[in-house]
Amino acid sequence: MELVPLCNVDVVLEAPIDVGVGPAGWRLIFEVASAEMKGDRLSGTMRGRATADWLTLVETTGALDVRATFETYDGAVIFAQYRGRTDITGGPGSAPIYVAPLFETGDARYTWLNTIQAVGKGILDGLNLSYEWYELR
Repeated sequence: MELVPLCNVDVVLEAPIDVGVGPAGWRLIFEVASAEMKGDRLSGTMRGRATADWLTLVETTGALDVRATFETYDGAVIFAQYRGRTDITGGPGSAPIYVAPLFETGDARYTWLNTIQAVGKGILDGLNLSYEWYELR
């Protein structure tokens, strides 16, 4: 496999909504205040307010479930969704966050995104999250 750089993603999170412990584990919902993708192949900012992470914590694992909408700097609208995992043994931000983004768009300039699997590694610092995303080949 080859990792081809896709973009860096910088995210600012809102304080979490604490749903409490339910059948899937402890649920926290992190709405996103802002997000920006920067890269040679993909750049843009968050579009709308419907971007959030429905995080579940179970024992030593944080499981991410994220949906986001971006608009590229040349006007394409791209939906991204990804799941991921992180080790929460040492507390928030103590371990990398690993994710597997998928994309959807109807914009002809970016239909190549509809066919790829991406992977990423993120670092959480307070409510700031920074990712490196790559296309898997």
